[in-house]
Formats: sequence, C-alpha cells, structure tokens
Amino acid sequence: MWEPQRPPAAPAPLVVVSHGTGGSGSAMGWLARPLAEAGLRVVALDHHGNNFVDGYEPEGFAFVWERARDVSFVLDVLAGERPLGPVGAAGFSLGGYTVAALAGARVAPRVMAAVLAGQASLPALPEFPDLLGALGEKVPADELRAALGGAGADVSDSRIRAVFQVAPALGSLLAPQSLRAVRVPVEIRWGGADTITPFDDDTRPYLAHIPTAVGRSAGSDVRHEDFFEAEPVGEPVRARVAGEAAAFFLRHLS
Repeated sequence: MWEPQRPPAAPAPLVVVSHGTGGSGSAMGWLARPLAEAGLRVVALDHHGNNFVDGYEPEGFAFVWERARDVSFVLDVLAGERPLGPVGAAGFSLGGYTVAALAGARVAPRVMAAVLAGQASLPALPEFPDLLGALGEKVPADELRAALGGAGADVSDSRIRAVFQVAPALGSLLAPQSLRAVRVPVEIRWGGADTITPFDDDTRPYLAHIPTAVGRSAGSDVRHEDFFEAEPVGEPVRARVAGEAAAFFLRHLS
C-alpha cells in the first residue's frame, strides 16, 4: 500500500497495480510511488502462483484470466475497510493484459486451448520454461478442459474507470470483439526495442481494436527489461512513464 502524501478530504482515487509474469507487487514501486506522490492511493498485489515472493504454480502462469479476479478480490477487501474513491488500474507486461481484462478484454478460448495443448506457440517464459509439462502433471485433463471452458469469461470489474498499460502482453491471444467493447479510457506505453512483448504481436491489437485507446512509444531503444531491471538501468524511462501514468489517472479519476 502507498497512501497519498497529501490526503484529500474525500476518499482519494485508488489505483491498483498489476505486476508482470513472475514479478511481485513490491517490485512495482517504480510506478506506485510516483502515483502516491501525485495524490493517489495505490495498492500493488502479488498474483497467486505467479509471483516470486510466494512461489510459482503452473496454473498461475497458464490461467491468465484468473488475474483479473485477484484484483477484484483486493478491491472487495479494501471496500470492506473504508469507502473507495474512483478506481483505476495500471499494469506492466502480463499485468498490462490484466488491467485490460478488468475493462472487458477477454481471452479467445480456442486460441488459448491451442497454446496450452502445444498446438500454437507459447510465449517464452524464462521463469517457468517447462510450463506445459508441469501443468499436465498437476492438472488432470478433465480439470484442464473445465478451466479452459472459463477462459473467455467476462472478468471485468465495473469499478475500474481508467486503465494504463505498460508494454502489455497477450494482445494476439485476445478476442478482438471484446477489445472493441472496452469503453473506459486506456493509455498505453511500449518500448520500441521490446523483444519480449513485441509491438506488432502484443501492443498493436490493443491500439487497433480498443476505441478509447491511445498511446506512444517510450523510446525506440527502450527494451522490456528497462521496466524491471535494477537501477540505474531503465530508471529514466521508468520515471517518465510513471509520471505520465500519474497525469493520466489524475485527469480521469479526479
């Protein structure tokens, strides 16, 4: 949790931050701290089975649509503690997909089924290189089929009023019609030298299909790694993108 440095009289706008594959909420401080300094309340969560704090589980990497439910769970808990102000969501990499799912983006079930069956290419996962093998050992075939039956479910949360994506993933695995149905403001930043979530495969579908989406490159030489490698690598671009995210949320949540 990051509380705003200058708490307003009314409930402060809240931004939920979603980390990338195998990351953690605490590692998203580069984005969360500037948001709090701008007067926003921020919470960053550890997605179950997909964070390096608690450890990895194959379902946490394979069942990506469950991530949005993590965020909704967090919002339910926070709402039980005190009234929520206007809510936004920001995410990096797989977290970029997660926050789009909260706004209505849906996985294309047939495409996801092909990926998990090994019939379509799986994005490189250095944190879990044997994902398909581990998933097959742990999850029986009938349970896997049942889980995939919910892959295209609507996991949106009506409390989310604005979305900021940084180098978002999975654009090519989403149903275009679901992206066309997104109505909240969406702003996107990506790296021109990103080889992990390349623009054409992962970012372009969001920009091309979400009617409210706008965005720009964070730099032609910016890599995916520049958003998570230890300082000072990437520090300037992270600070700039975080400042742009703060301005975006202040504009749409205030």
